[in-house]
Amino acid sequence: MSQAWYEIENVDQLDTPALVVYPERVRENIRLAIEMVGSADRLRPHVKTHKSPAVTRLMLEAGISRFKCATIAEAEMLAGEGAPDVLLAYQPIGPKAGRLATLIKKFPATSFSCLIDNADAAAAMAQVFTATGLDVPVYLDINVGMDRTGITAGPAALELYRTAQRLEGITPVGLHAYDGHIRDTDPELRKQKCDEAFAGVFSLQAAIAKPLTIIAGGSPTFPIHARRPPQIQCSPGTFVYWDKGYGDQFPEQPFSIAALVVTRVVSLRSDTRLCLDLGHKSIAPENDLTRRVFFLNGPELRAIGQSEEHLVVEAAAGHHYAIGDIFYGVPFHVCPTVALYERAMIIEAGQLTGDWKNTARDRRLTV
Repeated sequence: MSQAWYEIENVDQLDTPALVVYPERVRENIRLAIEMVGSADRLRPHVKTHKSPAVTRLMLEAGISRFKCATIAEAEMLAGEGAPDVLLAYQPIGPKAGRLATLIKKFPATSFSCLIDNADAAAAMAQVFTATGLDVPVYLDINVGMDRTGITAGPAALELYRTAQRLEGITPVGLHAYDGHIRDTDPELRKQKCDEAFAGVFSLQAAIAKPLTIIAGGSPTFPIHARRPPQIQCSPGTFVYWDKGYGDQFPEQPFSIAALVVTRVVSLRSDTRLCLDLGHKSIAPENDLTRRVFFLNGPELRAIGQSEEHLVVEAAAGHHYAIGDIFYGVPFHVCPTVALYERAMIIEAGQLTGDWKNTARDRRLTV
C-alpha cells in the first residue's frame, strides 16, 4: 500500500501538537497563483497566512515583488527578507504611524505604503511622516460591503482623495478594496456579487481621472480579479497553505493543502471516545466545534468537546485506535491556526527535516 502524501515516516521524532508544512506543495500553490493571474507582477499576496520568512523567500524566488500585510511586524519581516514593495493594509492610528515611520527609515530599500479611509486620520499620519522627513504612498481603503473599514466609493471618497493630495507627508497612489464577505460557492453568483461590489470602485477611478493601481480582493474572489485588467493587483493570502474551509467553499480553485496540524491520542475516554492533544491553543477555535479540524486519516471522527489543551472526539464503535496514535488534521481556518505556533515543522519526501519560524506571529520584532 502506497504512503499517503501527508504521512511522516519519522513521526516518532515529532512532538505534538505540531503545525507541519510541505514545501513542495507551497511552491506549487505559488506557481498556480502566478499562472492564474498571468504574471507575478499582478500578485500582491497577503502574508497574514504564513507569517514566515522562508515562505516569503519562496515567493521572491518565484518573481513576486509586491506584498500585503496587516501588522508592523509582518511589514518588518517582509523588509528583512528584501521585499521591494510592502503595503500595510491598515490605517496606522496612534503609535502605529510612528512605528511605520521608523520602519521606513530602517529599511530604505523597501517601498512602504499604507491605507487611509478618513480625513482626520490621514492628517494625523501625514503630520507624523512630515516630521520625520517622509512622503508615504497611501491607498484609499474603499468599503465594498465588508463593513469593517473603508469609505464608500462616491463623492466623499473623491474628496478624501483630493484632501490627501493636498497634505504633505502622504501621496495617494491607488485604491484598495477587500471583498472578503463575498463567499458564495457558486462561481457565477460570486462573480455577479463581486462585479456589483466593484462597480463603485471603477466609477471612482474614472472620476479621479488619473491612472491608479487598484488592489483588489482576497482568496474567495481571486479567480475573478485575476481576469481583470493589468492595473488590478490581486492579494490572496490563504492560497499558499489552503485550508478545509476554503477548499469546501471554493472547489474550483486548484490549490492544495500544504499545512496540517498533527496530533496524538493521549487518552481513551471510553470505547468510542478519544482525547487528542489539540486544544484551543493548537487549532483556530472561532468556528463551530465540528468545523475546526478535519482528520485525513480519521474522517469519521467527530469532535464533541474541546478545552485549552484537549480535543475529545467520538470514534466508531469497534475502532482500533490506541494511545499514541497519530492523526493528520486539516484546519478549517489556517491563518489563525498558524498564529498559534512559533514555528512550522517541515516535511520533505515523507521526512521531518527542520522547521520554519513563523516570525511575524509576534506583534513586535524590533520596531
